[in-house]
Amino acid sequence: MSAHPVDEKLPALKMATTGLQHVAAMYAGVVAPPLIVGAAIGLSATDLTFLTGACLFTAGLATFLQTLGIWKIGARLPFVNGVTFAGVAPMTAVVASTEDKSDALPIIFGAVIVAGLLGFLAAPFFSKAVRFFPPVVTGTVITLIGISLLPVAFGWAQGPNPAAHDYGSATNLGLAAGTLLIVLLLRRFTRGFVKQIAVLLGLVIGTLIAIPFGVTDFGPVADADVIGFPTPFHFGAPQFQLAAIVSLCVVMVVSMTESTADMLALGEIVERPADEKTIAAGLRADTLGSAISPFFNGFMCSAFAQNIGLVAMTKIRSRYVVAVGGGFLVLMGLCPMAASLIAVVPRPVLGGAGVVLFGSVAASGIQTLVRAGLDKDNNVLIVAVSLAVGIVPITAPEFYHAFPETVRIVLDSGISTGCVAAVALNLVFNHLGKGGDAHDVTHPMEAGEEITGATRAPATP
Repeated sequence: MSAHPVDEKLPALKMATTGLQHVAAMYAGVVAPPLIVGAAIGLSATDLTFLTGACLFTAGLATFLQTLGIWKIGARLPFVNGVTFAGVAPMTAVVASTEDKSDALPIIFGAVIVAGLLGFLAAPFFSKAVRFFPPVVTGTVITLIGISLLPVAFGWAQGPNPAAHDYGSATNLGLAAGTLLIVLLLRRFTRGFVKQIAVLLGLVIGTLIAIPFGVTDFGPVADADVIGFPTPFHFGAPQFQLAAIVSLCVVMVVSMTESTADMLALGEIVERPADEKTIAAGLRADTLGSAISPFFNGFMCSAFAQNIGLVAMTKIRSRYVVAVGGGFLVLMGLCPMAASLIAVVPRPVLGGAGVVLFGSVAASGIQTLVRAGLDKDNNVLIVAVSLAVGIVPITAPEFYHAFPETVRIVLDSGISTGCVAAVALNLVFNHLGKGGDAHDVTHPMEAGEEITGATRAPATP
């Protein structure tokens, strides 16, 4: 009896090329979170390279857990795992509230470890509670994630240093606009693999264009070693701060909700429907990968939705292909020189690509909301108030200035506050009393294919 396409082992060359394509499709999404958080902390180019390499390495380990699996861990489906975008805004909020920036990463790592372990324990029960996170909730949160990240792209577009004389100069903004135009042209006039990696190609071409303007620094590559290892707790032992833990636990809940929907969607695509057992195993892989990641200086991990689209497009359903992609991620993480390449890209170029990358997160959220039943007044109210609450830290950064610093870590994350508001309002309007009709609530288990995992890394539009 022949193996199911999911368990098929393809010829070595085809496994390598298709595995590399999965890496190319999600590479920009993996390196963006460490770049954002590292820049907020003010890490040196060397430390930024180290953090980027660590995230690549841990993404590979998490992918192994998800595709190959051990015991009851891993969906054993063609899932690529990497750093979730949902954690970026809460992590930068932690950075902003930390007086000694050298403590920021240890505090973040401690929170991710706790959130990962709690998520691991909750995995078998989560599928039973996922009905409280329908598309009206997840769509609102995804939209807030994109909106929260866009100011980062706008800051990059102006330059690396707000105090520099050329910050916001015509040259910097021109490079950002040029990169954005290149990405859009590649998406409009190319097909297949080239179209899939348009953001990556835009970064390369934008960097080359920036060389004559003197804003490209190849120093990080020259100084990087060819071989290295992400030393455990390179930035210090984890610290456990309650407010940061609460904030990252909220992110973990959002991430687990989207992963559930992604597993349902992918199960249909590869013709191996994901049952409750598969979902629990997949969530264990997500959460365990997240709990392990900080030991090697990585962040929270989750499945990448655009790779699901790649499986659908290529019709290659083998989980071993994705496992090979995980191997490439590990190798890149063990090669500081490869990881340092992203440090060469000028900030204005990153800003131009970031507009596409982060904007598509918000667009994915809007797509989810369109399917969430906004013709119902209850759902409109849920979205309206939740978005308003979540946008407060973006539009009025000092709104919560009178609150204690520990509380502000949660309140200053629009994603966390918006998610809590959406869940609470959904309970009030759609689950409690006579406020809502049970039929108005779209269950993620019934509409998994409609919920994208844009918070991990948005598919390039």
